[in-house]
Amino acid sequence: MNTAPPSVTQLAPEWSEDLLPEIRHRVQSANQTIVVLDDDPTGTQTVYDTPVLTEWSTSSVLAEFEAGLPLFYILTNSRSMTADEAASVNCEIAASLLAAREATGRDYTVISRSDSTLRGHYPVETDVLAEALEDAEAVCLIIPFFLEGGRWTIDDTHYVVEGDQWTLAAETPFAKDAVFGFRNSHLPKWVEEKTGGKCLASNVGSIDLPTIRRGPEAVAEQLATFAPGSVGVVNALTMSDMEVVVAAILDAEAQGQRFLYRTAASFVRARAGLPKKPLLEGEELVSAGGQTGGLVVVGSYVPKTTQQLDVLLDSKVLTPVEIDVAALLEGESLDALFAELNESLGRGESCVVYTSRKLITGESDAENLSIGQKVSQMLVNLVKQLPQAPRYLVAKGGITSSDLATKALGMRRAIVRGQILPGIPVWQPDEKTLFPGLPYVVFPGNVGSETALLEAVRKLDHE
Repeated sequence: MNTAPPSVTQLAPEWSEDLLPEIRHRVQSANQTIVVLDDDPTGTQTVYDTPVLTEWSTSSVLAEFEAGLPLFYILTNSRSMTADEAASVNCEIAASLLAAREATGRDYTVISRSDSTLRGHYPVETDVLAEALEDAEAVCLIIPFFLEGGRWTIDDTHYVVEGDQWTLAAETPFAKDAVFGFRNSHLPKWVEEKTGGKCLASNVGSIDLPTIRRGPEAVAEQLATFAPGSVGVVNALTMSDMEVVVAAILDAEAQGQRFLYRTAASFVRARAGLPKKPLLEGEELVSAGGQTGGLVVVGSYVPKTTQQLDVLLDSKVLTPVEIDVAALLEGESLDALFAELNESLGRGESCVVYTSRKLITGESDAENLSIGQKVSQMLVNLVKQLPQAPRYLVAKGGITSSDLATKALGMRRAIVRGQILPGIPVWQPDEKTLFPGLPYVVFPGNVGSETALLEAVRKLDHE
């Protein structure tokens, strides 16, 4: 069992002052919108009452700027794309942001939200944004801290923490990702690895925990030493640490310093000044009874998802429908599966559709992405052809939840209601969606205990 690094016990206490009210006041009174570019839908897992767009036309972005809201998300789903495709998407969004600022006079702060276990198109996306937004002097801050998922950073080193077990990020299954794998848990070395040596670890700045525990003024002084256009990493173990950093960032921005962020989800809540909200109850989301069953769709292959699926299947609370991925990639029809699913839902039975658990891979990153896209399209086809709305829809996995939202349901805008379990958001689609108002649970592949998927289903089914 891995234990916490010794430096944890040597830390000063958290900063005692509650900074959130002042952060919230400054955010709401600023003529500025925080725009989160989310590379899969799971980044909405710490916010509530927040719009999320699944397309980024100038007119859609402009409408959000004109509404004057302090925060909204744009779902790019770029983690499912090639690096070139991700770069193109970020360029398009940058153009829409520049046009919206020009039309409204309202400024923006851009957060490139990605995986708390360090997967994604870094540095491609932040490099493209800095250039396209004409903000080459912005300091890029790397902040993968995610409280609800146990993703903590200390001594510039990133960990995945479950209970009292601390595992270096590079020693988890996430680091072996077929497309986004990595070798380094020490973030400056991770930056050097991911940039191919263009940014050396020795040139990466740091906001360490001893500095953070001394308060916003100490952090602001440290931020002031970061050169324009440089990269810095931020440590954090608690939301108080994150709020100290945000208070310092706001002070630094007031002095003219510019930042671009590559972060996990917890930073967004702190940067927007959002207080914590209680978890949603099933009664708030789904009426008891109903003519159709609920639907869970599992596409993620990370080990945690398989563990959670096994617990759900063992409980026998849902009707299982398994998709043989190898057979379908060879051209087998989905018709029989669709008939089985539709019949069960029509009887009021809640169902779980899941892909066979053996991961099929190709010989290159591009081939792996292509296989993933084909599998996701199978799931899209199943949901898109449903003759009536399920009572709820749980989408398990980032790519799965994105594709079901945009390609199956035709979702263009939704409101994040809150979280059904820690780190697991619920969206309410707008009226232009295939099933308007459908409770749509965006369940990350790598979040929650082994029983979390079962717990969410039981909440939704009022058990």
